[in-house]
Amino acid sequence: MTPDDLALLAFGLLAFALVSGRAERGVVTAPMAFALFGLVVGPAGLGLVEMKLNTAFIDGLAEITLVLVLFTDASRIDLSRLDREHVLPIRLLGVGLPLGVLAGMGLGHWLFPGMDWWQAGVLGAILAPTDAALGQAVVDNEAVPVRVRQALNVESGLNDGLAFPAVLLFLSLAGGAEARAPAEWALFVAGQLLLGPLAGLAVGFAGAFAVERMADGGWMNKVFLQISVLSLAVLAYGLAEVVGGNGFIAAFVAGLVVGTRSKVLKGPLQDFGEIEGQLLSLVVFLLFGATMLPDALAVFGPRDLLYAALSLTVVRMVPVALALLGTGLAPLTVLFIGWFGPRGLASILYLLLVVEGGETGVNSALFTTIVLTVFLSVLAHGVTAAPAARAYGRWMRRREGEGPEHRPVRPFPTRLPSGGSKGREAA
Repeated sequence: MTPDDLALLAFGLLAFALVSGRAERGVVTAPMAFALFGLVVGPAGLGLVEMKLNTAFIDGLAEITLVLVLFTDASRIDLSRLDREHVLPIRLLGVGLPLGVLAGMGLGHWLFPGMDWWQAGVLGAILAPTDAALGQAVVDNEAVPVRVRQALNVESGLNDGLAFPAVLLFLSLAGGAEARAPAEWALFVAGQLLLGPLAGLAVGFAGAFAVERMADGGWMNKVFLQISVLSLAVLAYGLAEVVGGNGFIAAFVAGLVVGTRSKVLKGPLQDFGEIEGQLLSLVVFLLFGATMLPDALAVFGPRDLLYAALSLTVVRMVPVALALLGTGLAPLTVLFIGWFGPRGLASILYLLLVVEGGETGVNSALFTTIVLTVFLSVLAHGVTAAPAARAYGRWMRRREGEGPEHRPVRPFPTRLPSGGSKGREAA
């Protein structure tokens, strides 16, 4: 990235910051603004930014962003708190997410004749994670019951990490199995899925122990507590890659251990995800608009558009409806939760890493369909978030105290990559 590119990026950040308060009350979200800004200033628009998809900068940014997202997401998982009052996110993650992957897989295999089952699995898994920040107005609107906001918030904060092993598995089956002998392929998968978690466990336990001891002894200050968050995430990733494991799984496992074992790092983890995570995610959306979106818009066809439309509706809503059977939620609530499952940051990052690796399991149709689905989601969910939340909130106020939607719940912290503290407090 040249100095001119950096200056243009800084201008975009400043320009949106100046109107961010007004924008969040309307129909323009930060991801929408930055994706469109990237499209306008990129090679397909004014040509003010000259960036190619496969560059060291974009590859490195995708890797470090995903490492930090997985680490910070996992650090907020507290299984002891997923009790009866959190039945909605448990159902969305444990039932809705797997069904969504399978539904996307089946749709891809049926709709694209040249796409085998494993390639379709890659498509379904990459588009399974949701990003509640694309509908920030939903989790910010206090008229929407806390239980509903929390369900969407927790789901989007955790499902990217939970979906990533499925992405790796389908990629291995789609491409790795053809490039290796069966024994070599088995060793490769075993190394990825065993050595990665072991590296994450080692870094997580050792890092949490060291930070707790040194912080309690007065050896660390607040600034370097925050820096240690970055250090542990990258260390887990790097160690796993050195020993032949998967670095992204290692980062997720390390974050899970650190979040469980270290009370000292809870605050720095939250602060880090709030500012640095938001900045990185907006840069990713700008690069998405400048480098990925033009290629997809130039070649997409009816099948890509149909898949994108069905992915955002049927493929999302039917698994959600099945996952929420028996909860007693009103049909409108189930529809509301089903619609607000935007595709965003995680899908972009997974696709960037797949493209960077030159995986044989990814063809042009898969790339085009994923990019188009994310772009339509950025627009559709961004535009509908505020008015739909207001309408649904008014309807729920008329039913005050009726139904399980109004059941009180305890806060469950999670990440909103492009949101703010309001989103977490609302959850």
